[in-house]
Amino acid sequence: MKLTVRVWRQRDAEAPGAMAAYQIDGISEDMSFLEMLDTLNEHLILSGEDPVAFDHDCREGICGACSLVINGDAHGPERTTACQLHMRSFADGDTVDVEPWRAAAFPVVKDLVVDRSAFDRIIQAGGYVTAPTGSAPEAHATAVPKEAADHAFEHAECIGCGACVAACPNGSAMLFTSAKVNHLAALPQGAPERERRVLDMVATMDAEGFGGCTLTGECATACPKGIPLPSITAMNREWLRALRGPRR
Repeated sequence: MKLTVRVWRQRDAEAPGAMAAYQIDGISEDMSFLEMLDTLNEHLILSGEDPVAFDHDCREGICGACSLVINGDAHGPERTTACQLHMRSFADGDTVDVEPWRAAAFPVVKDLVVDRSAFDRIIQAGGYVTAPTGSAPEAHATAVPKEAADHAFEHAECIGCGACVAACPNGSAMLFTSAKVNHLAALPQGAPERERRVLDMVATMDAEGFGGCTLTGECATACPKGIPLPSITAMNREWLRALRGPRR
């Protein structure tokens, strides 16, 4: 397979960036998208050029590091992570555009690498429980209704990749934040900080410069783990509940 790969090149956060086009041949349809970028970088290094910087870690669709906009879509044309996207999704002779996440809260570090530490600060604001847990307890020690457990597991699947932000026309982080809030709100272990958690995480999200949510739904469409759009509604209910204060 022969491709024209147009990649965003930017030396650092202060330098201007631009798309650079490369011709690459010998790409197997069984390669992952990141393996294709590895092949491109091998050619660049052999030519004495600077390789393309991009984030990756597990390459198993678990860590969420592979944050790429491919032909205008977060993670590419399939609903999966970029590392699990295979070149069979493209045709011989295609032109493939590869860009970083585009959001004010995700500044470019170099080329395709962006700083997503804003997500870390949202988690630090309340995405945890303070109840001491010690060693792993017996699974049935704390009864959790199946509906609540299913709700928690559904939202715990969020890997924090940022595709929701990249896909949103407003650059909103509501889907990510709602996944983290709803995951813990559904469990008894998350009850002590329930009100403070949602207020602090939403406030931190706003302070980080993410855009407002207008429920366009692009976030849920792009999410590789299928976090549902009603998650945002559930978090809004949590936020309003917390504003009213403890029930008497």
